[in-house]
Amino acid sequence: MTKLATMTSVCPDWTLDEVVAGMKRHGYHGLEPRVEWGHACGIESDLSATARAEVRRRFEDEGLSICCIASGVRMATPDATERARHVQDLRRYIELAADVGCGLIRTFGGPRDTAAPWAMVVDYTADGYRQVLSDAESAGVTILMETHDDWCCAAPVRAVIEGVQHPSLQVLWDFMHTQRMMETPQESFVALGHLTRHVHAHDGTYVDGRMQVSAELGAGVIDHETPLHLLEESGFDGYFSVEVIHRPGSDHDADGVLASYAAGFRRYHRA
Repeated sequence: MTKLATMTSVCPDWTLDEVVAGMKRHGYHGLEPRVEWGHACGIESDLSATARAEVRRRFEDEGLSICCIASGVRMATPDATERARHVQDLRRYIELAADVGCGLIRTFGGPRDTAAPWAMVVDYTADGYRQVLSDAESAGVTILMETHDDWCCAAPVRAVIEGVQHPSLQVLWDFMHTQRMMETPQESFVALGHLTRHVHAHDGTYVDGRMQVSAELGAGVIDHETPLHLLEESGFDGYFSVEVIHRPGSDHDADGVLASYAAGFRRYHRA
């Protein structure tokens, strides 16, 4: 059964206590901390061993889960030196995930070398992931490559996963981004459904030629119901994680977003 999660991007100014209270208030079971952005919950790679143990114990005691660490790692970065830094960052996030009891880490492909053919890009991206997968496997952590940025289409993402051929590298399917590339949910599911371990949810509409994310699930043009049902019919039991991004200190309604997306998620399950 799919469970409901939220990224800390929805509530960047909430302390960990406030996050837990908000999750329980709106029926969320998982938290996906977006590291590197200075969110008030404080879950980052520089968290002390004592603090990591406290976070893990707190979530276990509340019956909640830290379901995924949302990193900014970009494995398709063209510069080899910069890519090596992303590999080292990912190793640190593997340690963080293991310490807080989290089994998944989100990564990006990121901007690729546009002068190189896709086959070459897939090869060097896959090589970056290969460098950390033994560490991930030992820690009981699965690395996820998200359908995002230059990798919104399903085929290149699948090519990386199949090129690596390791169970510790799987897919985070962001429903919005594949649909922005004119893939139907059915097409994306055929390519990625069997590899998907986690999904991101954010509805939106086009405003002046740009996708504007909506604070209400069901208010936009992105179909979340069809891909969710396709996944569940195939046995998916991961998290449907809300990704509505608010800047720290900005004027936003985190409670309203959590309430709306929870209500939309439950409507899909009643359908």
